[in-house]
Parts: sequence; C-alpha cells; structure tokens
Amino acid sequence: MKRIGPELKMPKFKGGETKVPPFFSDLYYDIRDRRLLPVILLILVAIVAAPILLKDEPEEISPPPSPVTKAPGSEPTAAKTLTVVKSTPGLRDYKQRLRHRHAANPFKQQHTEPVLKGSELNAQTTTTTSGETTEPTGGSTPGGTSGGGGTPGVVPGQLTYFSFAVDVQITKARTKPDGTVEKSAPEERKNVVPPKPLPSEKTPVVTYMGIGGKNHLPLFLISEDVTAEFGEGECISGTGHCQLIELEPHQPEIFEYGENKVRYKITVLKLVPVVTGHS
Repeated sequence: MKRIGPELKMPKFKGGETKVPPFFSDLYYDIRDRRLLPVILLILVAIVAAPILLKDEPEEISPPPSPVTKAPGSEPTAAKTLTVVKSTPGLRDYKQRLRHRHAANPFKQQHTEPVLKGSELNAQTTTTTSGETTEPTGGSTPGGTSGGGGTPGVVPGQLTYFSFAVDVQITKARTKPDGTVEKSAPEERKNVVPPKPLPSEKTPVVTYMGIGGKNHLPLFLISEDVTAEFGEGECISGTGHCQLIELEPHQPEIFEYGENKVRYKITVLKLVPVVTGHS
C-alpha cells in the first residue's frame, strides 16, 4: 500500500535508538498499574470541552409580562396594589407597652383571707358598754383543757412560753418502834412547776421534772436515798434502782425514803399548763 504524505519517524537519540526519558516512562507505568488512565483522559476532555460548552449555551430570555385585562365592573387597579411597610425591628417603648399596668409594691401582701371574729386561738374580744370596757377571754388552752377564764398571762402579738405544772397529793406514813403506823393527813400542792423537789427541799424524795416520754406524762427524778417504790408507775431510766419514773394521774406511787424507811405516797391529781415567760 502506498503511503500518502510524508513519513513520520520518531526522533533518534544518541546511539541510534529511540528512548523515552525514565521519568515519563515510570510515570506512565505507574498510572497504568493504578488504572488511572481513564480518569486522567476524562479530566483532560472536561478541561478542554468546558469552555466551549459554556460559551455556546444560549441565554434564557424571560417572556414579557402579559397585559392585565380589566374586566367590566371590577375595582380600580390602584385599590389592589400592595402597600410596603418599612420594617423597624426592636422593642416598643416600655411606656406604650405597659401603659395599661399600674405600679405595685412587690413586698405588699396582695391577697388576704377573711379573718373570722373570735376564730383565733385564745382570741380576745373587747366589748364596750356604757363607757366601760371589758375583755373576756376564752377558747382552749395547751394541754387540751378549756375554761371560761382562758390562760392567764397570754399577751396578743408576743411569743409565749408554756410549761406544765402538776397538782399533787402527798401522804406521809411512819412506823413507830412499837409497831404502830403514824399516818399524816393528805396534803395537796398546786401548780408545782418543774424542777421542784417533793415533799420539800430538805426531804427531796422525788423531783418533778416536767412532762415527757412517749406518753407525755409527768416525770419524777427519784432520790438515791429511796430504798424501794411501790405502785403502777413506769420506770424510764435506771437498772436495779429506778432513777426516773413516769406517773399517770390518779395512780398513787409509794416511795420508801431514808434509814427510818418513811413512806411517802404521791398522787398526781391534774396536769395544768402555765405561762413561764414572753419574748
């Protein structure tokens, strides 16, 4: 076959042989081994074709607005136009926002409940008759007792301290050398406030210590000179020799005291609340 045109020959390098520089040959074989030749060809084609495609793309021409036809009997065009309002972001003047509110004291009690007359504990009422003022007191007192005279010493508006006093009955009995028993008449002590030795400070058989325990009954501290006790009282503290005893009202307890073994029968008659002070 006859060749048309000049014959293309590879250039010959020194030594008469056609050689490719080692850098390009190594690069070619490395790209071929990694199978990156198609990717490189696509990138080259995209680089060449992108400017041509972008240049030949026709510009989009927006269609002209269609004329608005006015129907007979319709409103004027000016009535249908939109009004653009300038946006002013931010808070309004607080005087305008809060003009319907009224200033109030945050520390003032806003809600109060109705107070019923005479419903308070130990309430005191004042009645004026012909220019004279009387202040009757009534209601219940601490401890569950009630009376028409109320609790003496209670001052309205103050913190009142209470204690519980007892009314006790003491009977003394002594055995004479001839075997006869000498018995004294019962003696009552009222409003005994703790701490109080009974029957006296010289003969402190027991000492009233107030109320306590799980039953909230009168407590009595027993003297070390008491050799024995008899009755229904419950021992609160002490082993072998009771040191603190709890006595119920109207249940007598007998204590044997001293070397002469004088017997004292002590009976709690009543528990009375009393005012001990104010703050």
